[in-house]
Amino acid sequence: MEGLIRNTPHVWRDVLVKEPPLRVRGLKRITEPKRPVTYSLHLTMHSSPILRIVSKRTATTMSLDPSKFNVLKTPLQPLTQYGDSTHPTGFFRDGYCWGSELDRGQHYIGGVVSQEFLDFSKSRGNDLTQPSGRFPGLKDGCRWCLCVQRWKEALLASETLGEKIVPRVDLSATAFDALKQVELSDLERFAVKK
Repeated sequence: MEGLIRNTPHVWRDVLVKEPPLRVRGLKRITEPKRPVTYSLHLTMHSSPILRIVSKRTATTMSLDPSKFNVLKTPLQPLTQYGDSTHPTGFFRDGYCWGSELDRGQHYIGGVVSQEFLDFSKSRGNDLTQPSGRFPGLKDGCRWCLCVQRWKEALLASETLGEKIVPRVDLSATAFDALKQVELSDLERFAVKK
């Protein structure tokens, strides 16, 4: 396994070695008659596969699941803790703003909402302050996985309504897939100061 990690590109080597909660699911030796020895390594985070490395004597190939990474190209971090009964956020209510094809609303941005944003969203027909079903309702300062389009709408409206309507962004909890619709520089401009 160390040989595989050593032979991976530098950025992924750092992720493989330093970033919890990554787990090695298995190192398998795959052999076929008259073929070079091949090794396969699968890494998982919270039981979901994120990286597969196949190494032969001549080359190493990797396939990544981009939904498991954030806009900083590191493993996606939770916006809220799993089991947080007051605000279990994310499409799967596990605290993560995963980029999933199942999520039609694309709740990929890990945001910290302000009262100004809540008022703005309500004026657009989406009252996020009212509890409904499993949704607890939000208030100023709540951390919530936001729809990329609504965040972008607030960003555009900020030119006339002021920057306070744009939710702050936790970059480590914002899914890489958000970059398909918004610029990293815009997200960084509204990043939560840590």
